[in-house]
Amino acid sequence: MDRDKISDGNLAAILGGFCFEGEYSGYERYGCGHINDTFLFSFKKDGEACVNYIVQRVNGGIFKDVPSLMKNFELVTDFLKRKAEAEGIDASRGVLTLIYTKNGESFVESGGEFFRAFVFIDRATSYQTVGDPSHFFQAGRAFGRFAALLDDFDAAKLFESIPDFHDTGKRYQNFLNALAADKAGRAKDAKEEIEFTAARRDITDRVTRLLSSGEIPLRVTHNDTKLNNVMIDDQSGEALAVIDLDTVMPGSLLYDFGDSIRFGCNSAAEDERDLSKVGFDIGLFKKYAEGYLGEVKRLIKKSERDLLYFAPILMTFECGMRFLTDYLDGDVYFKTKYDSHNLDRAKNQYKLVLEMEGRSADMKGIIDSIK
Repeated sequence: MDRDKISDGNLAAILGGFCFEGEYSGYERYGCGHINDTFLFSFKKDGEACVNYIVQRVNGGIFKDVPSLMKNFELVTDFLKRKAEAEGIDASRGVLTLIYTKNGESFVESGGEFFRAFVFIDRATSYQTVGDPSHFFQAGRAFGRFAALLDDFDAAKLFESIPDFHDTGKRYQNFLNALAADKAGRAKDAKEEIEFTAARRDITDRVTRLLSSGEIPLRVTHNDTKLNNVMIDDQSGEALAVIDLDTVMPGSLLYDFGDSIRFGCNSAAEDERDLSKVGFDIGLFKKYAEGYLGEVKRLIKKSERDLLYFAPILMTFECGMRFLTDYLDGDVYFKTKYDSHNLDRAKNQYKLVLEMEGRSADMKGIIDSIK
C-alpha cells in the first residue's frame, strides 16, 4: 500500500459517503504523523475555494476496533462542543468537528480500510517544534482546558483504544519480551540502551501503583499531548482545538503533562542523531507549567501536583523504551526511514532523561512557585 495515496475505489467511497460541501477538486498528503495517514481534501463552490477537510486513513494494525474508537470521537467531541459553547468558546474552531456520512456514521469502511473526516481548521497551524515559547504556553493552556472541560465526563463510557497505553510497567515487560525474543537480531547493537532501561526498572510502576490505590485520581486524558496536536491561531497566537483524539482514554493527568514536556522541551527533534544537540529547556518547562496549571488549578489534587516534576522523566523514559522495543522487534509499530531509526530515537530520548534527572529539583521548584 502506498501510504501517500488513496486507491480509486476508496476515494470514490469517501466522496460518496461523507457529507462534504462543494465540488471536489483534489487531495494531497498532509502532516507527518507516525501512525495514521492524513490527507487534505479540497473543495470548490461556484468556482472558488470552499471548505477544506482533513481525511485520515486509520491504522487498523494499531487500532483493532475502529468502530469503537470512533464512538470515543463522537462522545468526546459532542461533549466538548456543548461544554465549550456553555463557556463562551467558539466551538467551530475550539473543538475538532467530525464529518458524518450520509448514513449517520462517523467513518467510511472501504476495501478493508477505515477513513474518517474532520473540518479543516483554517488560519491556524500545528507546530512540529517550539519555535516561539508563547506557543508552548498556549499548548499548556489548551491541554489544561481539555482536561478541565472533560472533568465531569463519565470515563466509563470510553473504549480503551490501546489497552495499557501508558502503563510503563507493562511497557517494561514488553521490552523484556522483545529482548528475550530478539526477533531482528538487533540486541547486540543496543547494549548501552538495554542497560539504561534495566537500570530504571524501579520507576516504571510508580504512577500505576498510585492510580490503583486511589492516591491519584483516574481521569479522562488525551495521552498524546505533543505540541503538534494543538492548533494555534495564526492571527491571535492563541490555542484553538486539541486534535488527534485516538488515545483519549481513562488515565492520569501526569501522563498528559509529562508527554508534553518530553516533546516540547527537547532542544532537538526526537530523532536527532547528534546527541550533543539534545538538551532540556527549563525555561520552556516553566512556560508550559504556567499555562497548564492556570487551567487545571481548580481540579488538580496535591498528590498529582507533587509528581508533576517526575512526570516528564517517566514519560520520556517510556517513550525511549517504546522506540527501543520496536527496534528490537524489527520496526513493527513506528514509521521508520532507515534501519536504525528507532534506535536513534531511543538514544535521543534517553539522553533527554539524563538531562531531566539532572534538573528535577529545578522542575519541582518551578511547580511549587506557581500559584
